Amino acid sequence: MAETPDWIARELDGLRQMRDEVRVQLHLGKAEAREAWDDVEKRWHQLEGKLQAAREDHRGDLGEIRETAKRLAREIRDGYRHLKSLL
Repeated sequence: MAETPDWIARELDGLRQMRDEVRVQLHLGKAEAREAWDDVEKRWHQLEGKLQAAREDHRGDLGEIRETAKRLAREIRDGYRHLKSLL
């Protein structure tokens, strides 16, 4: 998986933008949002790790990788939306 498929690239771009917006708001935000941020950050790093592993080992089950990436991206997006609602 030398190249990132278009849907993953678009998803990551959108998530990066949301992540940056939430990070800025967190500096001004509530303490309770910090815990939610930490949880979403763990998922973000999981997603990045899985995608990097997929790039390095293109023999892996692409269907499983795709489904895992979609699930993690959905969880991250939901987490960022929740954080934005707290702020």
